[in-house]
Amino acid sequence: MILDSSVRQQTYIEDCEVCCNPIEISPTFEEAALIGFNAQSIEQ
Repeated sequence: MILDSSVRQQTYIEDCEVCCNPIEISPTFEEAALIGFNAQSIEQ
């Protein structure tokens, strides 16, 4: 998974690389360093 550190806080949906189900990704950056990460399965 490639994360874009140019945006401080973001949320987006991406398909899981293993099972192809959608997951909501929420990384948080401070001065280009990852300081928080949350990934949650989206039920279909």
